[in-house]
Amino acid sequence: MARAIKLALAALAIWLPAAAGSAGEEIRFVPVEIILDSPEPVAAWQFELADRNESMKVVGVENGDSDAFARAPYYDRGAIVRGDAERIVVADYSLAEESRLPRGRIRVATVHLMIEGEADFELTLVTATTSDGRPIDASISQQPLRTRER
Repeated sequence: MARAIKLALAALAIWLPAAAGSAGEEIRFVPVEIILDSPEPVAAWQFELADRNESMKVVGVENGDSDAFARAPYYDRGAIVRGDAERIVVADYSLAEESRLPRGRIRVATVHLMIEGEADFELTLVTATTSDGRPIDASISQQPLRTRER
């Protein structure tokens, strides 16, 4: 684990300066909250986040607010370590009892991005399901938080 972290930091140390000078634009670090709005208890979900302008790189993903989804969601960590996560598919599931599953407007994840230039996000809800696997007519949205410039 420590070796993987060291490799990731080394890759970022090499990649960040190269990225900073490539277009001469400011690099911003932006956490984006992903909000799922569901009329029913959600047991599983999956979304894809991309940037039509190809100006974003995913640098991390963290879990949302629900105790039913307490661990970090599933995503391609290898692409992030390699620095080639220009889009990301994120998913999670819970085996919790239906009474413990979230419903309504919930933050399912926060995606941490490095953006150079102007981003044009495309967020797609791939699926949201109940504990018995039934699809839910849910919606998804993103909410950018504070921006840190480098």
